[in-house]
Amino acid sequence: MTQKVIVIGAGILGASAAYHLASQGAEVLIIDRADPGQATAAAAGIICPWLSQRRNKAWYQLAKAGAAFYPDLVQALEQEGESDTGYAQVGAISIHEDEAKILLMQERAALRKGEAPEIGQIRSLSEAETRSMFPLLKEGYRSVHISGAARVDGRALRDALLRAARNHGAKLLNGEAVLEVHEDRVTGARMGEASYSADEVLVCAGAWADELLQPLGILFQLSHQKAQIMHLRVNSIAETGTWPVVIPPTDQYLLAFDEQRIVMGATHENDVSLHDTAVTAGGMQEILNKGLELAPALVGSTLQEVRVGFRPFTPGFLPVIGRMPGWKGLLAANGLGASGLTVGPFLGRQLARLALGEEPELDLSPYDLTHAISEAE
Repeated sequence: MTQKVIVIGAGILGASAAYHLASQGAEVLIIDRADPGQATAAAAGIICPWLSQRRNKAWYQLAKAGAAFYPDLVQALEQEGESDTGYAQVGAISIHEDEAKILLMQERAALRKGEAPEIGQIRSLSEAETRSMFPLLKEGYRSVHISGAARVDGRALRDALLRAARNHGAKLLNGEAVLEVHEDRVTGARMGEASYSADEVLVCAGAWADELLQPLGILFQLSHQKAQIMHLRVNSIAETGTWPVVIPPTDQYLLAFDEQRIVMGATHENDVSLHDTAVTAGGMQEILNKGLELAPALVGSTLQEVRVGFRPFTPGFLPVIGRMPGWKGLLAANGLGASGLTVGPFLGRQLARLALGEEPELDLSPYDLTHAISEAE
């Protein structure tokens, strides 16, 4: 008997879950409210978790698995006819002016390569070599080059996953979903006057998931952070599509895409309403101040657009995934934060496996959904 699954939310997580479910023969309905500020639609991602200094081992294991999953996913999508995934393994350069810090980064990457061979080659680059790889950088930076790193356009990858899911029979509806329940089971979802039944419902609603779950008496401990991300066009450079990702010692980044596009970001704005998707002068100033300090040659570039998205966070800044305690037929994942594009496709696949009764490919106990759940009083 065909499994009927509703996926609520069509960001990177929901799109991946829907694709993996549909490709396994499930009958899939995706419902997405298409809220302005959806994180995936704004994001440009760096797939390079191996240099991170975060001490949370559970986060690193998940991020490492997410990075390792990408080549297989992209190959599968290409076999589905989806060549425009926004993904390219262009490598990354982690830059610093302090040579001692460069050596520490190189040592950290070398230690991690044993259990993550997908890191690829690890090289220390001189100042001249660093600028030859990303000519817009100011003088004075040395770097560690990681050949296995990649960049991805979140919007392009999401769209490729959704197209592939629909090619396998999935249906996509835009509108607001309301969970339907009978006793202790979620039986489906309602959208307007229409009701849709399902064996399993997957909540992948990002920063808006708590309002969807609240009518069930579930308090989802969810916070969010606004990000503004700037897209520029470099008129003086012929080709930028093969340039590596730039990881500076600050909280900013530089990504190069095809057609002379440079992405610079991002802000980290707390205590901002989910309705506030405005591009602000302060946000643009912060991005430009930090970005032009890294790459002064960008001063003559043309502003193409600024994207705004809301990163969802759960307690401990660690994603959660699993079956909703106390409810049958209801699964969720959330809290991907700034790592959404690194871990989202992999977590979506694990959510699909849980819905189909299959074993996940990673021990999910550190990411138990109960870490972000409390009961309404």
